[in-house]
Amino acid sequence: MSLLLLLLSLFSGVSAEVPLTRTHVTSLPGFNGALPSRLETGFVRQKFFAIMLYLTMTRYVTVDEENGAELFYYFFESEGDPGSDPVLLWLTGGDRCSVLSALFFEIGQQPNSKQAPLSPKSVASILFVDSPVGAGFSFSRDPKGYDVGDVSASLQLVKFLSNWFGGHPEYLTNPFYVGGDSYAGKIVPFIAQKISEDIEAGVRPTLNLKGYVVGNPTTGERIDYESKVPYLHGVGIISDQLYETIMEHCKGEDHNNPKNVICKQALTRFNDLLNEVSKPHILSKKCIYMSLIPKFESMGRKILKEELGILKHRPPRPSIQCVASRTYLNYMGSVDEWIRCHDNDLPYTKDIKSSIQYHHNVTLNGYRALVYR
Repeated sequence: MSLLLLLLSLFSGVSAEVPLTRTHVTSLPGFNGALPSRLETGFVRQKFFAIMLYLTMTRYVTVDEENGAELFYYFFESEGDPGSDPVLLWLTGGDRCSVLSALFFEIGQQPNSKQAPLSPKSVASILFVDSPVGAGFSFSRDPKGYDVGDVSASLQLVKFLSNWFGGHPEYLTNPFYVGGDSYAGKIVPFIAQKISEDIEAGVRPTLNLKGYVVGNPTTGERIDYESKVPYLHGVGIISDQLYETIMEHCKGEDHNNPKNVICKQALTRFNDLLNEVSKPHILSKKCIYMSLIPKFESMGRKILKEELGILKHRPPRPSIQCVASRTYLNYMGSVDEWIRCHDNDLPYTKDIKSSIQYHHNVTLNGYRALVYR
């Protein structure tokens, strides 16, 4: 019967399709030995077409059928007890920045410590997603699919989770948390609220939502910008004199577009000093995400010049931690050139003006929240 079906497929041109199966990554270029934890990057769809058997590596979850928008993800299974450990969705901030930033520099395995006891992957399974569409390896077949915003991108992530858990029902009973940092911290509570509403409405699959976590989160409120001044003064990056000038002359001013001349000059000086440090971690070196591959050498010089041009004391060379991600991914040859962030070259609408109401709503409903800096 199987042979007959195959022959019918061959002569009729009709394809017979088998269900999606998961894509497990067992090795990585340049990494010797077994991976510390099980890594999944998506699904494999097997198709029989004519007499050819081939694999189509989808590795994506569709979130917009009309425009063909697909989100790419990495799933690291917990190194502890995957059957009961929490599952954490993690989003990174920035303008369409690849979630590999989080994996390499934020909550991934600690360098030179394969068995690091405090690694997040030792206590939870982590789902890293390139979001919104256009970040990292996520893409849209129709350019219209890139035109998203806070609300639409958040709803796409809710749809992503529904599809992903539908294909991974064994994790539905695990405690589930939504997490993110920087600008992603603005939409995390919105996503948590939407999931909680779906739970109340009986939408399937039902996620076992327990709470959310946000680091250095944007809220959309003025305090996001105005709190930078006392913070940088408190850690010694700006002088007492500059701090006092800003506090005196910038009262009531929009820090992004001040009209007071003295305030504008003081904030210009403030931003110059701010740009000399690493914003994610002021004690770390300022990262230069440049390529060391010969074919990108001229572009690398251009990036280096642009990013270091503001510095008074230029480092002799970019630190190896900063260039590692870009260099490694470009050597893999998966795309013409991997870049960390697509800065403002794709449309995006910031239509969640403030996330405070979502923090309020979700926590009042009894869900746990962790906000850290």
